[in-house]
Amino acid sequence: SKFLNDKWMIKNGFLNDVQEHKPWWWNIKVQKLNLSAPLILLPEVSCQKAIEILQEKGYDQAPVVAESGLILGMVTLSNTLTSVLAGNAQFSDPVTKVIYDQFSKIGLEDSLGKLSCILENDHFAIVVHEQMQFNGNGSSFMKQMVFGVVTAMDLLTFVSRKDKK
Repeated sequence: SKFLNDKWMIKNGFLNDVQEHKPWWWNIKVQKLNLSAPLILLPEVSCQKAIEILQEKGYDQAPVVAESGLILGMVTLSNTLTSVLAGNAQFSDPVTKVIYDQFSKIGLEDSLGKLSCILENDHFAIVVHEQMQFNGNGSSFMKQMVFGVVTAMDLLTFVSRKDKK
């Protein structure tokens, strides 16, 4: 029955325009949010170090990305602390033990309407940009670069600032 659910169809890229009376911001591109560059953690960072880094830098969450560029998931301050306090992880464990590996990705060229549909179910979306990368032998592949992390608060802030103008 997913194909009957317009929000699922939009979130998964099968449907574009579904709302007849879209808000003014619906078709604006995600890149207009002017997101700041994300803090990225490598998979070998310990839970202890991740907590320290997130607190020091004032972040609530950060993508965990392998050196190859593969996005492994998201680590959040609350989930890391909860996992350690519950005994499900140790401070010395790598953050890969406490990451969310179920996450949504959205591109810079996607609409804020699509983002809005994603954020109805998810706390955040990882903003990615695809780049063509070439090896020494001339073969190429597409690599996703993490461009930012966007939350409902980012969208709300953008909409409310523009509404006031």
